[in-house]
Amino acid sequence: MSFLDIFRPLKKSSIKRWKELGTYKATFSVFGEDIYNSSLVRACVRPLAELSSKAEAKCRDPELQRILNNRPNIYMNGKDFLQKVRTRLEILNVAFIYIERDTRGKVLGFYPVPYSFFEALEYNNGLFIKFYFSGNVESLVLPWADLAAVRKDYLKSDISGDDNQCIIQTLELMSTASQGLANSIRSTANLRGILKSTKAMLAPEAIKQQKDDFVNDYLNLENGSGIASLDSTQEFTPITINPATANAAQMKEVREDIFRFFGVNDDIVMANIKKKEQLEGFFTIRIEPFLVALSRELTSKVYGKRADDEHNILYQVDQFTFVSLDKKIQLFSTVVLYGGMTIDEWRALFNMPHIEGGDVPVRRLDAAPIDAPKDEDEDEDKEEDEDGKE
Repeated sequence: MSFLDIFRPLKKSSIKRWKELGTYKATFSVFGEDIYNSSLVRACVRPLAELSSKAEAKCRDPELQRILNNRPNIYMNGKDFLQKVRTRLEILNVAFIYIERDTRGKVLGFYPVPYSFFEALEYNNGLFIKFYFSGNVESLVLPWADLAAVRKDYLKSDISGDDNQCIIQTLELMSTASQGLANSIRSTANLRGILKSTKAMLAPEAIKQQKDDFVNDYLNLENGSGIASLDSTQEFTPITINPATANAAQMKEVREDIFRFFGVNDDIVMANIKKKEQLEGFFTIRIEPFLVALSRELTSKVYGKRADDEHNILYQVDQFTFVSLDKKIQLFSTVVLYGGMTIDEWRALFNMPHIEGGDVPVRRLDAAPIDAPKDEDEDEDKEEDEDGKE
């Protein structure tokens, strides 16, 4: 059975549109997909997707963990999977993940659904989502039980997050300002003016001929010298054009408004965060909530009622991922030598392999417990020293 054949046996007469609480519409178009064409929007979404993709799934089922981290589906690896889900969430405010299962219910893969729009349907008192795709691709109907949904700006609909209407005007303003600047450069690069002839009562054909001759002689691309000559019967008066464009302060405010919408700033977009506290704060506010939502949704849809402390999926990012190289080196003298972590754990921060004895904690002699038993050799040396003094 192919991916599109999953729901074909349903009878159309038994399907009706799903009614949400509050009679909210159950048909959803992809509003705002075009905003991804903005270079600034991509710059805002990219760090969110990249940092989210550093997470790794943890669960008791080794096969399921391998699927999530290595190959969630035939098209992408674990990093690509998280990056795509986070990107679609930021652009569309909802990301659907289809959970593929075999006939016995065993999970085989996870597919982010690249739909154009969708509608909610009811069949046998169950909720189903009908996805429509761009191009000549068939529609696809999937049961809600096999769909994991991650949402943000979740207010009006029961199924989807709200649209991005609130940022469209700002993006249009940014586009208008950029186009205005480009048009300003083009207009000032062109020569504009009035060519006046002192000859009286020229025929329209003669006036047009004088203008064409001037344009061909002066404005022709082949005129490399940039010099044109006029006789005493002609006079050229240039027209100065000063088109209005947005100034730097106005452009900065528009850019900052888009940054605020996506929860980033210029340092994050340019990967110029120098303080660890800033990066930790960004992770806590913008990365961790997404990982928590994804973990809980996948846990619920994969395990159902069996979900508990032993049957769960947890996406985590190693906190040392955001530690600078200098800080990682300092960990050896401040943590490793005091038994806080093993040498192998410290080496793993640098993607270095295991070494013999690296899994055994070490501790400086001056950090030994007060009630620790003394070494026999140390006691013998002490007795010899005392005998020597006598």
